[in-house]
Amino acid sequence: MSTKDIIKNSVLENFTADISLARVCISLGLAVVLSLYIFYIYRMTTKSSFYSKEFNKSIALMSVITAAIVLAMQSNLVISLGMVGALSIVRFRNAIKSSMDLVFLFWSISIGIICGAGLYEIAFVASLILTVLLFLLDLVPTPKAALLLIVNSSDVNTFSEIENLVKSHTKSFDVKSKSLTKDGLDLVIEFKCKENEDATLLATLHELSHVTHVSILSHDGERRF
Repeated sequence: MSTKDIIKNSVLENFTADISLARVCISLGLAVVLSLYIFYIYRMTTKSSFYSKEFNKSIALMSVITAAIVLAMQSNLVISLGMVGALSIVRFRNAIKSSMDLVFLFWSISIGIICGAGLYEIAFVASLILTVLLFLLDLVPTPKAALLLIVNSSDVNTFSEIENLVKSHTKSFDVKSKSLTKDGLDLVIEFKCKENEDATLLATLHELSHVTHVSILSHDGERRF
């Protein structure tokens, strides 16, 4: 037997001419169950302000679609090559809002591939491990993020005074922007402070007669006060 025949037989042995209806039902049924599980976990762990039901439904359906594709690719070599060619030209342009959304997408696709391959134990164990890790990592405390202080002063010579006030009410700070305009002095300062100390700093700066506007923003652009 030539090398060509050996390679040909080795490739063809990996394809099943006829996949039983029972296997199709089990694979797709398990993909449906796990996709509903992923749907529920995503709904539980996602912040309500960023939750998209349409995106969540897409994640759930993707497992079943992927499992069906894998089953079809296993049944016939011609179908397998056709699927590879067809899927290679597909381009997704949907913007991912969060890195966790990407994790759930990859989780859903992986479950579809594993169920389609018939490795059901791996699908169950992997889903349980991912769920436990997800909730454990969520319990890890997040350090308080730095805030942005924006100050507008009508007196261009008050930088030192404002800097001393900020220094006395914060643990650390960094002047990100300092600009002079016809209306006075504009400052953007990044700082970290103790709990509720930012409100005290805001009130102290607001009491200065030459300060016309002062605000504190988080890094996501949300106004704190």
